[in-house]
Amino acid sequence: MTDAVRRGTGRDRLRELLDAVLDGDDGQLDAMAARAYSSPFHFSRQLRELAGEPPVAMRRRVMLERAAWRLRSGASVTDAALEAGYESVEGFGRAFARAHGVPPSAFGGDHTHWLAAPNGIHFHPPMSLWIDSGGPDGRDRPTWLLIEHDLADTRALLRVVVDLPAAEADRVRLPGSSALPWHGPDETIAQLAEHLVDTLEQWLAAIEGTEPPAPTPGLDLLARHDAAATRWRSALAEIDRRGAWQDRIVDAICDPPESFVISSIVAHVITFDAHRRMLLRWMLAETGAATPDPDPISWLRTTNERQ
Repeated sequence: MTDAVRRGTGRDRLRELLDAVLDGDDGQLDAMAARAYSSPFHFSRQLRELAGEPPVAMRRRVMLERAAWRLRSGASVTDAALEAGYESVEGFGRAFARAHGVPPSAFGGDHTHWLAAPNGIHFHPPMSLWIDSGGPDGRDRPTWLLIEHDLADTRALLRVVVDLPAAEADRVRLPGSSALPWHGPDETIAQLAEHLVDTLEQWLAAIEGTEPPAPTPGLDLLARHDAAATRWRSALAEIDRRGAWQDRIVDAICDPPESFVISSIVAHVITFDAHRRMLLRWMLAETGAATPDPDPISWLRTTNERQ
């Protein structure tokens, strides 16, 4: 899959071009370009740059993928041919056999409807597209998205917190709030911010086998967070490399000592961080401070556009 497809564009021009390719009954280049409000030359050039495939070839391939899915779902060869834009069943049969390696009548449940693609773009039922990431890169997994979003969103919120007057940060806004009893109250902005950083530091120490950090007066929250975040990424990357997510550590600090599965530690951190981040947003809103969009979808889109 091309980098341009992964990144997308601010106005999602790729989606606009794909709509022009796949919407409508006319698969001719002139008609596609007209749907994209572009000349055929510029339309074809843009799609090649963003998706690495000519528009007519892409439409033909995706429609043959859709036809395969329809056949597997019980459609007749004639219906699949007409829906794919072919004027004759014979022409459809030849094109289908060249693409899928078997005639339409032999296509069944053991076959995939996806065809080889230069860009990872495929038909996805019932009427959508799937854009494949291009390979088993561990950093594309949802776990890594959650880890990176948690770190980035926490840092963005801390940047807002450190600029608040002390009176605002220390004001009790949610009496009795406590996400984790052993961690103390989450009643103020300052407490929530401290706990977001301290949680990362404490669990990182458990994973690395180091002493939990002592409070360091004068070292600001952003500096502490950035230092811990760098080590957190490194530690988790090594765990992922070794496939050690189900390994356990025994924390002798607990009384009695407890064992923790590594993956459960990461899930714990992300879960309670998410809770505290939303509480922090609510408290910051009371001060009139603006906070970043909490949605991982928006964060990932913005991050990709900056790369």
